[in-house]
Amino acid sequence: MSYLLHIDSSSLGADSVSSQVARSFRDNWDGPVVRRNLAASPVPHLAGAGIAARSTDPARHTPEQAAAAAVQDELIEEFLGASAYLFTVPMYNLTMPSVFKAWLDQVIVKDGTFGHADGPAASGRPALVISARGGGYGPSTPNHGKDFVVPALETILHDMLGLEVTSLTPELTMAPVVPALTHLVPLHEKSLAEAHQQARRQAGNFRGRVAA
Repeated sequence: MSYLLHIDSSSLGADSVSSQVARSFRDNWDGPVVRRNLAASPVPHLAGAGIAARSTDPARHTPEQAAAAAVQDELIEEFLGASAYLFTVPMYNLTMPSVFKAWLDQVIVKDGTFGHADGPAASGRPALVISARGGGYGPSTPNHGKDFVVPALETILHDMLGLEVTSLTPELTMAPVVPALTHLVPLHEKSLAEAHQQARRQAGNFRGRVAA
């Protein structure tokens, strides 16, 4: 366990607010980083060959199953080699980008990352989820209860992969570009500033936990 694994699923590159906040974390992380950009290099969606490969003796794998197993093995080895995790997962249409769901489906493998007698293989390791969104989804907002990104990820990453998850949600990212939302720009700027501040703080917290 020697590096931070950054899984980035934003399609906007340098314009991504999620990625910009992640940069604040990485700039304050003292150690190597392995970054996988799923938008630029997506992993395959889980298909029948990948599912069958998990319960078939490797010696009896078809070529398709062997190829699918090789993808899973590479991603799982990369995941388990990390000591901490940074996930850039913006909200797209109320949920996570499909490329991130594809990555999850490839790494959540019984007897690989979970299903061990003593719990998930990465139990207790810290993870930060950064999920920017165009509107507001907190209490008293019209969209409250419609965030299907962070609650789902906190459950999956903790309950299935054993990670200790912290989430940051810079909101109202559409306010500066949609005229009808101009009055919300101050709230967006406050949310963004707080997210950058928390990202820097969490980098220090993670360093302490990994070193302990």
